[in-house]
Amino acid sequence: MYTLVCGKHALVPTVVIALGSNLGDRIGNMRQAAELMESTIRFTRQARVYETAPMYVTDQPAFLNSALRGETDLGPLGLLRELKRIEVEVGRTPKVRNGPREIDLDLIAYEDLAYHFHGQGESILQLPHPRLGERRFVLQPLSDLGVMRLPKLGALETLLEATESQAKSVVTTEYALLPVHRSG
Repeated sequence: MYTLVCGKHALVPTVVIALGSNLGDRIGNMRQAAELMESTIRFTRQARVYETAPMYVTDQPAFLNSALRGETDLGPLGLLRELKRIEVEVGRTPKVRNGPREIDLDLIAYEDLAYHFHGQGESILQLPHPRLGERRFVLQPLSDLGVMRLPKLGALETLLEATESQAKSVVTTEYALLPVHRSG
């Protein structure tokens, strides 16, 4: 169990997970991933679902993107391993970097932690995500979750202003991700 201790009180860490899919049943893939995550994360809030234009590799189908906020007993690396396991269970197979994928799960925030873990000469996990500030398709759902600031990156409002040129490629849909089972 992973807990943060503040004075005499133990706190369960709050995390934010971004979800995306552009292959197959996009919303179905995202819902399946969210349901599988519920075994280790107690979700407290969900963002709207957005249809978004692909970045980096643009010759591919549009994505659906969203984000979830919740609490977990897992540490950052344990949570990352669980997210990668769920991606495989939903059907993600190795393809071109930034190319089409059945599901993409990214650990965006873990409390207010600024964290960089290296293993075997490569970056394993960096919080916040190293390209988060340039990705409106992640920043917009974070705004829905009420995220105000990101460690090392500053105010979300400033980041949204900096990505205003992408605003027309991030469009709200009528999809609902999943019913969030709120605790207490």
